[in-house]
Amino acid sequence: MKIFCSRANPTTGSVEWLEEDEHYDYHQEIARSSYADMLHDKDRNVKYYQGIRAAVSRVKDRGQKALVLDIGTGTGLLSMMAVTAGADFCYAIEVFKPMADAAVKIVEKNGFSDKIKVINKHSTEVTVGPEGDMPCRANILVTELFDTELIGEGALPSYEHAHRHLVEENCEAVPHRATVYAQLVESGRMWSWNKLFPIHVQTSLGEQVIVPPVDVESCPGAPSVCDIQLNQVSPADFTVLSDVLPMFSIDFSKQVSSSAACHSRRFEPLTSGRAQVVLSWWDIEMDPEGKIKCTMAPFWAHSDPEEMQWRDHWMQCVYFLPQEEPVVQGSALYLVAHHDDYCVWYSLQRTSPEKNERVRQMRPVCDCQAHLLWNRPRFGEINDQDRTDRYVQALRTVLKPDSVCLCVSDGSLLSVLAHHLGVEQVFTVESSAASHKLLRKIFKANHLEDKINIIEKRPELLTNEDLQGRKVASVPSTCRSLSSWASRSSLPACCRGTTSTSGTCGPLWTSTWGQVPW
Repeated sequence: MKIFCSRANPTTGSVEWLEEDEHYDYHQEIARSSYADMLHDKDRNVKYYQGIRAAVSRVKDRGQKALVLDIGTGTGLLSMMAVTAGADFCYAIEVFKPMADAAVKIVEKNGFSDKIKVINKHSTEVTVGPEGDMPCRANILVTELFDTELIGEGALPSYEHAHRHLVEENCEAVPHRATVYAQLVESGRMWSWNKLFPIHVQTSLGEQVIVPPVDVESCPGAPSVCDIQLNQVSPADFTVLSDVLPMFSIDFSKQVSSSAACHSRRFEPLTSGRAQVVLSWWDIEMDPEGKIKCTMAPFWAHSDPEEMQWRDHWMQCVYFLPQEEPVVQGSALYLVAHHDDYCVWYSLQRTSPEKNERVRQMRPVCDCQAHLLWNRPRFGEINDQDRTDRYVQALRTVLKPDSVCLCVSDGSLLSVLAHHLGVEQVFTVESSAASHKLLRKIFKANHLEDKINIIEKRPELLTNEDLQGRKVASVPSTCRSLSSWASRSSLPACCRGTTSTSGTCGPLWTSTWGQVPW
């Protein structure tokens, strides 16, 4: 079995995906995941056990054997809960072989091997019948296939297949139901994680403004959810524009559809403002009556904030509207939640969705390159004006009018700052085609095409010709406080040597996501 594993590029700081084979040691991948946080989530575990025990009791009360199907068993914890609660047998499905192997050992060590069968397959490959993985369909479906977005781990297609092929009709399900909630807010801070704002640079000649390209301004942004701990966001950083709205629910005890759908809620804005961001979370009810509930609600929407469980494996969602829209207090609007089989996104409509043919819109996709190159924290850093001012102040101490500067980056705007501070010449090294394309657009929007030289090459491959024969000095100690990069030996000869004292050679300063966040 092969699997993709994420790696941080030490030069650019970006996340890259590598394919590892079956001999790869996955233990570190598991250790870096959220498994431990999930397994130590007391609230989750207690609620799951209460729900499983109640489901087993309902089946037993009907005079039936309790046969459990646990999809995505992981360590086997929920399967062992089921057997402890009185289930007659449990089929534990786990597609990730290292985890399935671990589950077999854990189940055996806890003495449940005679009642739990670990099946190392994807649930859609499991067979039912005399010669199959399961001799008959299960009557209790237990799963924990949820991420912060609820459906991002493939819960919908997994449930859809299970109801069609693996469990009985009207089976018991734990959890029984999930509900997604949303709240519309205005937040300049969160909006700065998705859009590039004009950047103001104070120079000796007055204020210069770095403006974003038109297509970056109009781009709807990255399609993926931004998951954060909303409890750590100051209430001063956003203005609530709507009540908490229940957007849609999924009954896991019945046939589930993975088809694209949309759900709308009419609301009247609580105050006038700019609709920019949708905050969202969900809760799961472990029983049909809804008495056993596990919620991801932030503190202001939680029924008992003092008893909130801290968790990192499930957080809350931030969704960005394609464009900010003005709203007026009391003027009715419709918030629409769209989803396909894996993703959720939101739109704001001014007319009833039944009358609006555009409601079933496609999932927003970045078409400007910026959201493919910069992640949300990166947008926030670049838009931080105080941070820009501090960089400018520090750069003034090392840059001179006759400096020749080399910016080693992957989408950094340091080269633009250097130009506006009046240096003689600026080179910027962009190792990826995406960063090269984006920087060229930004330079064009600011009329800098012929002022900053872009070199599309890996830094260690630079030559004298790339720098047009100009020599770039080593990093002065005052500039090292701004950033540190690779050792000098990784740079070409034209970028090594002693610092110029004549002023004809300026500093070499670098920027990477992992070190200099510009």
